[in-house]
Amino acid sequence: MSDFRKLSDTMLASPQIAPADVAAARAQGVTMIINNRPDGESDDQPSGAEIEAAARNAGMEYVAIPITQSGFSQPQVDAMAEALARAEGPVLGYCRSGTRSTLLWSLAQARQGMDPDDIAAAAEAAGYDVAPVRMMIDMLAAEAKG
Repeated sequence: MSDFRKLSDTMLASPQIAPADVAAARAQGVTMIINNRPDGESDDQPSGAEIEAAARNAGMEYVAIPITQSGFSQPQVDAMAEALARAEGPVLGYCRSGTRSTLLWSLAQARQGMDPDDIAAAAEAAGYDVAPVRMMIDMLAAEAKG
């Protein structure tokens, strides 16, 4: 059962998806799936390879940017920003609950100069809280503005 939550016109976040959810994402216009969950985090999760195969079979791009319990790093933020920049349509990011996907999207948006309050409001409207990375969002947004 898909639970795609709109962060922006071009970004959706979701708890763990199954291969069957890929068709639902495609029907909503999604052109890229970003996996923010490392393989083996839970015994009941499908592997990234299964989701990738379903995405590719549906004509969608697939990117893996796993976020572990160690948190977020600049290379992960850069990879997310790069993936979003090359997307040719809406993107679906997923992890266990959608939180890591939302937080990583938030950091990438801040890096691009999006207002931190707008980022927080978008996340909140989708049911997510950026408080764990708000200081980093503010810092990246300030750096982007020079």
